[in-house]
Amino acid sequence: MPCYRCGVRQTDPERGKSPWRRGVLRDQLVLICPGCQASGEVTAELDHCATCASTHLISRLGQVECLDCGVVREPVVACTGHRQQDDSLAEEVARALDRVLGSAGGSGAAAAGGKGSGVVPPG
Repeated sequence: MPCYRCGVRQTDPERGKSPWRRGVLRDQLVLICPGCQASGEVTAELDHCATCASTHLISRLGQVECLDCGVVREPVVACTGHRQQDDSLAEEVARALDRVLGSAGGSGAAAAGGKGSGVVPPG
């Protein structure tokens, strides 16, 4: 999952605590990279707990929970706005498959389902 502000992706984590921060924005879990955390504007953008005003929230199993006071609530906003990120991830995966599988004049999906690949195309 990329940083919701700048789009940079996490690399393999080192041992110890991650410098990345989790937060909730419009009832969806987001990650914040160390660079964007340093800007200081992130806290104002994130959802806040209605009970204690904390931004230390997590979204899981269809609920939003405050990790400071423990209040759990149902999401207010329907899931929207993440389709573009999903598309960019799909494109990134297709490019990686092309590099690894060696696409012969086709897209990653075509290369993965092509003759001799061992993958049966849908249909």
